[in-house]
Amino acid sequence: MAVENGDGGMGNATSEAADAEVERQEAEDEEIVGDSPPSGMEQRRAGREDEEGAGDGVDGGGERRKQMAIHPLEHSWTFWFDNPSGKSKHVAWGSSIRPVHTFSTVEDFWGLYNNINRPSKLAIGADFHCFKYGIEPKWEDPVCANGGKWTLSCSRGKVDNLWLHTLLAMIGEQFDHGDYICGAVVNVRAKQEKISIWTRNGLDAAAQTSIGRQWKEHLDYNETIGFILHDDAKKHDRFAKSTYQV
Repeated sequence: MAVENGDGGMGNATSEAADAEVERQEAEDEEIVGDSPPSGMEQRRAGREDEEGAGDGVDGGGERRKQMAIHPLEHSWTFWFDNPSGKSKHVAWGSSIRPVHTFSTVEDFWGLYNNINRPSKLAIGADFHCFKYGIEPKWEDPVCANGGKWTLSCSRGKVDNLWLHTLLAMIGEQFDHGDYICGAVVNVRAKQEKISIWTRNGLDAAAQTSIGRQWKEHLDYNETIGFILHDDAKKHDRFAKSTYQV
């Protein structure tokens, strides 16, 4: 429907642009969510809730659900998605990244994770991030600005398992210097996948090397990984050299 603004051409153009933006966001949602069916655990949980609601009435079922155990995480986390179709050389870096969902409990995490596509199912060029709430996955973010990232490479056949265990170690606070961690990202590429953990205070060698070693231990990953400061990455791009290696 055209926008009533006294100029039919301008109204149609505005409406078409709005429709295009809606279609782009819907395409991104489909890219992330896919058509994965609910897990067996979720189906059983839904069945129990239906039975409780039927037996006790809506209010009774609601009270029972409120009393179910909830396991809060130490931090809230936000998933972010960077759609490859939204990237352009004419658009500023990071402008196509958008938040998907924020979770703060174990139950929220699994409810979301079980219903989104794994990295191996995402389109080539996609970037999927999980960062502490309030921190954006951008070099310019004040928390990230003086930090860097640890990066490992893997085949598409291994990326799903490595990504999941990275998330579990991160949101489960399994690092001695977890307060240095900003978040993690998986980069889906044609030749091989990359997973990175972003941290703050990149010049703290003891904390950074501890994070790198513990990450490898959690993943049972035996290859050497490197840590690159964001400042070096901005200056030298793919030719930036690692500040630390473990």
